[in-house]
Amino acid sequence: MKRLPLAAAFWTMCGTAAAEGAPQEAIELYVDTATRQLFAEPGPGRQRLGKFAQVTDTPAPVAATTAAPTVATATASSTAQPAVAARSASSATPATKAWYDKIGIRGYLQMRYNQEVGGDAKDLKSPGDRYIGREQGFGIRRARVVISGDVTDKMSIYIQPDFASTPTGSSTGNFAQLRDAYADLWLDKDKTYRIRAGQSKIPYGWEDLQSSQNRLALDRADALNSAVRDERDLGVFFYWTPKEIKERYAYLVKSGLKGSGDYGVFGVGVYNGQGANRPDRNDQLHSVIHFSYPFKFANGQYLEVGADAYSGRYKVTTGSATIDGRTFTPTVDAPVAGSTDRRVAAHVVYYPQPFGFQAEWTVGQGPELDVARRVVRTQSLRGGYAQVMYKFDGDYGSLMPYAKWQTYRGAAKFDTNAPKMQVDEIEAGIEWQPSNAVELAVAWANMRRTDVSTAPYRRIDGQLLRMQLQVNY
Repeated sequence: MKRLPLAAAFWTMCGTAAAEGAPQEAIELYVDTATRQLFAEPGPGRQRLGKFAQVTDTPAPVAATTAAPTVATATASSTAQPAVAARSASSATPATKAWYDKIGIRGYLQMRYNQEVGGDAKDLKSPGDRYIGREQGFGIRRARVVISGDVTDKMSIYIQPDFASTPTGSSTGNFAQLRDAYADLWLDKDKTYRIRAGQSKIPYGWEDLQSSQNRLALDRADALNSAVRDERDLGVFFYWTPKEIKERYAYLVKSGLKGSGDYGVFGVGVYNGQGANRPDRNDQLHSVIHFSYPFKFANGQYLEVGADAYSGRYKVTTGSATIDGRTFTPTVDAPVAGSTDRRVAAHVVYYPQPFGFQAEWTVGQGPELDVARRVVRTQSLRGGYAQVMYKFDGDYGSLMPYAKWQTYRGAAKFDTNAPKMQVDEIEAGIEWQPSNAVELAVAWANMRRTDVSTAPYRRIDGQLLRMQLQVNY
């Protein structure tokens, strides 16, 4: 049996086969582990490589001419063949992608079920979950589709409709409604500075910025969520995120640590102030300022701290109300432009590695119904939440038990007459994520909250068993 050095023999056979121009039968090859020589039959010290057949993708003349120089250099090292392949691959110039090839589609769906287990739970109402209350069953809380990507090196788009919306006053649900529609205009090559224009999340409150796709607790805390309707509005914002911090934000989301995403280390902007999918009503803009920084310690632990503030004027919607046997429509003690609406908030998030903790607190002033005077006037507000969690990872997937406490004393400014909310709530549950595509959460909640949907705005106590199935796609 004729023997050749490994690479030379291999390329010689390939060149011969290609020159013959006919399909070749697969041949069993063996390599001598000491001499690195190639053989066509087994023997002492020879390791089986496998079966090889001619590849006819390249015309014979090209294969012969390109193989010859390679053989000369391959005899010096057994690693020459992969190196040549790597050089050939790297020398090819990739085709430039069209903008539509850079656009991605993803989304998620959430299905909810709430079961009353104590107190007056059937009479409970919560702005965070419309499937809490009487005569409820399964409900689709979210049905989101996200279309996003880089149109050019200087511009990205993000469009997100929700197909599980219920318009105010409608007796049926699952309408399509726009949630996000904005463009990021990048001001530098490293994408450190950007201007965001369109309908997007207002950078106020860490939990409000965190997607419900990533949130651990089933609903956002009322104290923060009552600031901006649907967490979104139409406006223009400037964000600054250094490259290193941008990578941290991305990791905190992709790793399953429940990050909020990249809304900048620093952000500032102006927006209408009346809420998502609603026009401005007073020809005056709200302004917001945002700061948040994720620290990374030497042991890999992440800690994020920050603060936000916004200010503007909000126009309250009033209507007839019957309280203590009296029917009236409250007046609004405010200028034509609307009531004072301003808040500040602070947050701290110790990411679950494996133990985690997060908390937020807000104070401010806003319009609130004074029942005794039958007038809506500016009053103070305060509230927040604290949450602990623990992350278990194993062959079964990811398990994350949690407990959350929240409180709020302040108005529900987006509801008719801006009634005062009194919320005290404890929720304990566990989320199981067997794969990236499926999440199942089960929780028990003890709720004491005001029904702000209709007068006389009663405060109701009740206990619920809550379940949510989420699929990501």
